[in-house]
Amino acid sequence: MLITPRTLSGFKDRLPKEAIAKEKLLKKVTQVFESFGFTPIETPHLEYAEILVKQGSEEIQKELYRFQDHGGRDVALRFDQTVPLARFISQYKNELPLPFKRYVVGNVFRGERAQKGRYREFTQCDFDFIGSNSIACDAEIIQVIYASMLSLGVEDFIIWLNHRSILNGICQYFGITNEEDIQNTLRIIDKIEKIGINGVKNELKENLNLSDKKIEGLLETTSIKQTQHKEEFFKEIAPMKEWNADLKKGIEDLENMYKILEDLEMSHDSYRINFSIARGLGYYTGIVYETTLTRLKSLGSVCSGGRYDNLTKTFSKENMSGVGASIGLDRLLVGLQDLGLLDNKSTTARILLICTKEEFLPFAHRLAESFRRSGVNTEIYPEITKLKKQLGYADQKGHEFTIIIGEEEYKNKAITLKNMTTGMQLEHLGFLKALEIIKTH
Repeated sequence: MLITPRTLSGFKDRLPKEAIAKEKLLKKVTQVFESFGFTPIETPHLEYAEILVKQGSEEIQKELYRFQDHGGRDVALRFDQTVPLARFISQYKNELPLPFKRYVVGNVFRGERAQKGRYREFTQCDFDFIGSNSIACDAEIIQVIYASMLSLGVEDFIIWLNHRSILNGICQYFGITNEEDIQNTLRIIDKIEKIGINGVKNELKENLNLSDKKIEGLLETTSIKQTQHKEEFFKEIAPMKEWNADLKKGIEDLENMYKILEDLEMSHDSYRINFSIARGLGYYTGIVYETTLTRLKSLGSVCSGGRYDNLTKTFSKENMSGVGASIGLDRLLVGLQDLGLLDNKSTTARILLICTKEEFLPFAHRLAESFRRSGVNTEIYPEITKLKKQLGYADQKGHEFTIIIGEEEYKNKAITLKNMTTGMQLEHLGFLKALEIIKTH
């Protein structure tokens, strides 16, 4: 009986066109990470379940892929890259220089409801600053996010900023003082994009038994968003510093971070404060980030993160703080595709070599070898068939150039070079001249 070929819901195959686009994005963002001095590490997809359990929100825990392996061990697939980082830092702390700056690229797994741009297996590109409480680290994370977006060709985006102390302080001001109740409140507020304002009101009433007046005040305050220049905005929210110590700390941290950012060559409109940004993961303690594409707000955050001052508390009495963010590459791919910022090539080669007779193939392979040694990816069409079919293959895959080897080219060891974009064809070229044209294209 034949098996129907299919993929699990929430998981996906990538055809060459999309896989190539993803690989190009990865190269660009890792170059940005390394330009700031972040170094790569790797951790396993599978961890002991006790390492992952209770580290994320209650919602994340429900989405955990957890099972027993062949040895009867209780294991789980990682749901993010930060909890494995905490285990990694605790395990190798004597071998790592502090502060430690790392980046990691790898797949994570969450059994959540699949939808456009949201999968159950997806790639995260994380970059983190471990072992420093300096606000300069938080400012640098924003710089990395900004540089990463520009490197991907995205110019119309906003990095939304908030501080968990601000959210804690707002909750306290409206009479929510229990830590568990604060976490529940923030978790519900964080769902505002998913369930809407009325859904949030209903959940706050049901879960926390808040009065309508408190709910209105809470939601009005957490909806404060920076729409003006920073001096005017900080002047407007300055009275809130008097509400309690948490609000004072949160606002002053953001003020100090803005002082670092204001002299940089960054668009000041690209980062804004938004008191509704909560981030669902329970381990954030300081500044938090969410990055949205202005033309695709419905896509959600494509790069998010924040500060976590209790990174290693589960593994060590010697606590270590960190701050970082994660680029959701798969969601970003969907957004860039919708914005028309991805090319449609399904080849990694710039040149396709075409032969009109089988006896020309040895020459074609020698020529291809010379191009590859000169740093130009080159493919050879392996069969002798109609020229129209071979050129159609090059056009379909997105080769920039074709080199046609016919009787005259073979006899004179010359090159006929065709630009597949313009249709221009140059004949009787030597190897070096053809190489020059291709490399300067």
